[in-house]
Amino acid sequence: MTTKKTHPGRSWRFASAQFETARFLGLSLLVGVLVGAGAALLIWAVDWVGEGSSWAADNTSLGRFAILVSVPLGLLAAWWIGAKVAPEVAGDGVPEATIGLAVHAGYLPTRSVPLKLLATALTLGGGGSAGREGPIVQIGATIGSSVARRTGLGEDKIRSLVAAGAGAAIGASFNAPIAGMLFAMEVMLRTFSVRHLSAVVVASVAAAVTNESLVGSDELLRAPRYGVIDPRELVLYAGVGLIAVIAGYGLLKMLSLTENLGERLGKNGWIRPVVAGLLVAGIGYFEPHILSTGQRFVAEVLDFSQLGQELWWILLLLAALKIIATSVTIGSGASGGAFMPSLFIGATLGAAFGELMAPVWSISPLRPGAFAVVGMAATFAAVARAPLTAILIVFEITQDYGLVLPLMLAVILATLITDVIHPESVYTLPLAKRGIQLVRSSEVDVLDTVKVGDVMSLKPLTVPVGMPVTEVQAILDRGRRHGAAVLDENNRLAGIVSINDVLRAHGPSESMSVAEVMTRRPVTVSPSTRVSVALERMAALGVGRLPVVAEDDVLSLVGMFRREDAVRAYHRALSEKTDHDLALDRLRRRTHPGAEFFDFRIPPGSMADGKFLREVSWPEGSTIVSVRRGRVVYVPTGNTRIVRDDVLTAFATPAARVAVIERLNATGDEPTAEIPVIDGSRGEEPE
Repeated sequence: MTTKKTHPGRSWRFASAQFETARFLGLSLLVGVLVGAGAALLIWAVDWVGEGSSWAADNTSLGRFAILVSVPLGLLAAWWIGAKVAPEVAGDGVPEATIGLAVHAGYLPTRSVPLKLLATALTLGGGGSAGREGPIVQIGATIGSSVARRTGLGEDKIRSLVAAGAGAAIGASFNAPIAGMLFAMEVMLRTFSVRHLSAVVVASVAAAVTNESLVGSDELLRAPRYGVIDPRELVLYAGVGLIAVIAGYGLLKMLSLTENLGERLGKNGWIRPVVAGLLVAGIGYFEPHILSTGQRFVAEVLDFSQLGQELWWILLLLAALKIIATSVTIGSGASGGAFMPSLFIGATLGAAFGELMAPVWSISPLRPGAFAVVGMAATFAAVARAPLTAILIVFEITQDYGLVLPLMLAVILATLITDVIHPESVYTLPLAKRGIQLVRSSEVDVLDTVKVGDVMSLKPLTVPVGMPVTEVQAILDRGRRHGAAVLDENNRLAGIVSINDVLRAHGPSESMSVAEVMTRRPVTVSPSTRVSVALERMAALGVGRLPVVAEDDVLSLVGMFRREDAVRAYHRALSEKTDHDLALDRLRRRTHPGAEFFDFRIPPGSMADGKFLREVSWPEGSTIVSVRRGRVVYVPTGNTRIVRDDVLTAFATPAARVAVIERLNATGDEPTAEIPVIDGSRGEEPE
């Protein structure tokens, strides 16, 4: 009997992997606890500033007119922090966190944590109409980024902890860790990759527990349990979904309008937050429910028994005023989010619809609170394009599955329709204005990005339907092809014939025509079909080619898609993905603190002399912008050859700048000198 010995190196690697996993989960737990504490601190800070505003109203001669001072002052102070100290703290917070995650490899400046907290407390505590969830998402993502960067983690794990911090923020805000997890995956990462899941789950649960322990359940949103009494009520809940589309579209358009108007008034002008503050305060003077987060009023609407007999038209008016006040507040440049306002708007609209329909609906008794719950989820889904988060957050708020069918129906309707009429969500709209388009690249087949029409063979091999099989065999042999399309007398697609079809006919025969051996009505694709879909069809059929037909005519042959074309498509997709990654890399470098342009001359004997640009191993953090040869300036490509005395202009970080000079001068006889920038005219690309 022999005992199998374990290789000591293998045991060490296994133990090391276990340690790294435990360490990573421990860091996720730490992020969750810190984010939960940060969420509690933000709640307290908003309350403290709000209590100060209330004290001023009660102990001065201003009385109710105090909000005409507190709201403009709060927005002005928050605007000043964003405009003069830290630009990243202005606005919602989720877009900034998304940019840090997608563009800056998870980097978010740590200074934004206290500054975002302060700016949000001034905005909401002073009476500005917005939510605290967006800001706490940015705070949570920044905490995750700071912890990850200070513990030496790689980029992928940094991204995991940034997303975990963002998800933990939502989990803490509503004591809804599952919804927080889905928010991180659906909105922040835009993928459901399993490798990020553990960190997000641990952080979300830890944050929810920490926050509830600190602030108690009174500060969290709760709703009674509701259910569907009669299945025919689903028709009414579908109506709630359609109303949510109108509300979501209205909020998105108003946000865009107020931001554009604010830019016209002057991006750095103090008049922008002051005018916005006076407008919000004027609305709040007559209807105080729209001020600040409005979370307590939402809780009353969800219960509705606490609200009393509120008229439906008053609830509609509140929803409209909240859209205006929230858009003006966020558009002023202050700090606040659109998460809770969308819940406020949806809840009031849903309750108003329930109140309006109750007298005319005789099939079953209607409870306006149930419509408020569904309206809340549907409106958030329309605004944020996060249907799973919207559904799960309501489950966790109500702690009941009685409204699962109405929720799913209304949320999906609202998401699909709003996505058609307004492609950007509240979180991608600010990114689109900056020219940033997010893609789901990590979990999508790269061949999804290439269409059949981009790589198909434009001149496919064809044979007439009456040709003898012997001639078909000869044509296939001469062309070294395995198959051909078969056309009828009118040059319309009749079928497809392959070598296997000939073999199944017991070899070529002069007495047998193509029509007798070909595959009739073959599966086809169109030029707009994704290559990944075409390959799935080929694999399912076990064939090596598919006819490509016109979009509007299934018998009009326009090309042939073959396995060789699939290979070309794959290389093309990889090239495009590489270009996309390089573009992100260039964007990161442009926004790197301290990065700048500089010029240097190629010295005699330099290792780059005589080489193509692509052959030189350029240091990380540097980009070659132009090549000046004599008085002519070229925009370089990988095929640009570098020669002695060329002046290269580069954009690089300070460390990369030093590395470039040292590398190019490594084998030179005289030092590489940085020289002043001299403008020149553009010429033709050198070979």
